[in-house]
Amino acid sequence: MKKSLKKISLLLLFLFGVVSFTTYFPNTPIYFEVPKKWPKPIYDFSKNKITNEGFQLGRKLFYDPILSKDSTISCASCHLQQTGFAHVDHELSHGIAGRIGTRNALTLQNLAWSTSFMYDGAITNLEMQPLAPIVNHDEMDENFPHVVAKLNQNEVYKSLFYKAFQTNKITGQLTLKAIAQFIVSLKTTNSKYDKVVNNEEQFSEMEQKGYNIFKKHCNTCHKEPLFSSNEFKNNGLSVDITLNDYGRMRITNNPKDSLLFKVPTLRNIEFTFPYMHDGRFKNLNQVIKHYNSGIVFSKTLSEELQQPLNLSDNERVELVAFLKTLTDKEFLFNKRFSFSN
Repeated sequence: MKKSLKKISLLLLFLFGVVSFTTYFPNTPIYFEVPKKWPKPIYDFSKNKITNEGFQLGRKLFYDPILSKDSTISCASCHLQQTGFAHVDHELSHGIAGRIGTRNALTLQNLAWSTSFMYDGAITNLEMQPLAPIVNHDEMDENFPHVVAKLNQNEVYKSLFYKAFQTNKITGQLTLKAIAQFIVSLKTTNSKYDKVVNNEEQFSEMEQKGYNIFKKHCNTCHKEPLFSSNEFKNNGLSVDITLNDYGRMRITNNPKDSLLFKVPTLRNIEFTFPYMHDGRFKNLNQVIKHYNSGIVFSKTLSEELQQPLNLSDNERVELVAFLKTLTDKEFLFNKRFSFSN
């Protein structure tokens, strides 16, 4: 009898708004699973715990052009799921009113292990990263207070923010936290390479030879299992005289950082073309040809590239065969990461 009265009393409190539904039914947490033998994530989940409600809100924001000045460009415009959340339509990112950016959009994968973002490492906090394209004149060209104002005028978003953060007031901080909950969840760990490592499959003879070549020539910069690093390297590209992009030196003003760019991940590399910070290479064969015989020497050239690879035609084919084993189709077509109304 006492339990029944308690339930009736609680229901009445909910109906009359005396207590919040979420007080008794908190958000649904999402566990971020780290694969065996992988390093510990760098992202501090304790400061922004992933919940299903926060993730769903972040996903909606990621695909919504409301973040741009004229509501025509969304995060997904330059980060397409089927191409590894990269931008394949153009060499350089595109923004509102047909404006063209200065760099190719980096892929969004396994960001929980990144210490910095952008090709020059200008951003060091994942929750702040979306601000860069939102306020960039050549991309979304919006000011963040106006973004927040637009969201506060939207009844759907007011409801979603309440579910995610139990507040009727939408703020910039909560908006960035929601987007971060989505993009930090873009984890790719189920390629053929991963299945081989887990003794579930085997490489073909050609793939194995390519893997051996990779470990000999590429693994220093593109470290397993992330196939990336949090380092900046000069990989021997000539300077595009139109862009005059000198990489990290733009941030540090240190000549030692001239032509240094962040080492990108090779996961899903088969689909994240075009390649390099300026999108100059359209396919993997051109990339390997560059490292094989196209290195431009300069004072800051990476030590690992002081000698050309000198790979034979067969070895180049084998290396490409291995790189394709880094494709994770489950990730590329996971509906959980797709657009949703």
